[in-house]
Amino acid sequence: MHQNSSLFILDSRIKNEEDIFMLRPFDIAVLLKLTLPGAAESSFQKLASDLHVASSEVHGAIKRARVSGLMQHDGPKKVNRSALLELLGHGMRYVYPAVRGELTRGVATSFAAEPLRSVIHDSGAEVPVWPYVLGKMRGYSFEPLYKHAAEAALADPALYELLSLVDALRDGRVRERKIALEMMSKRLLENG
Repeated sequence: MHQNSSLFILDSRIKNEEDIFMLRPFDIAVLLKLTLPGAAESSFQKLASDLHVASSEVHGAIKRARVSGLMQHDGPKKVNRSALLELLGHGMRYVYPAVRGELTRGVATSFAAEPLRSVIHDSGAEVPVWPYVLGKMRGYSFEPLYKHAAEAALADPALYELLSLVDALRDGRVRERKIALEMMSKRLLENG
């Protein structure tokens, strides 16, 4: 029995270390926010306020992003944009797949939100929405990268566009993913 408890402690430490350095969906939202003009110079508290989370969550996200190579290891909060684009384009649908749910009220995302809405014309089918009580659209529930994505997106149109493009990469059909990746590439590489 004593031997099993020491294994449990060892396993527990290993699990805790993995949890510290394994990227979480929220980390992607932080990285996207940091690619926007002026955000990299923002304090942890300002970023947390903009994202509607605690500053400790932002700090943890940045730490994990640095360990993963998606940000500079020290110094300013500089995102490795080409690495982020590679992850978004080739990994999001596998690492953070879309979770669809029942019809609900919420905030449009993916192809139902800008910038894709202007380019992709839906066939009148139900649209993806982040569940949100104050949302103005009805569609199928689409789990966002993190709980407060809708509030943060509604307060920041540029972040909203990036989060919607990521959702198209997570769940879109081939054409939608291709267009979303082109738009994301333009935003991350040409404007960075």
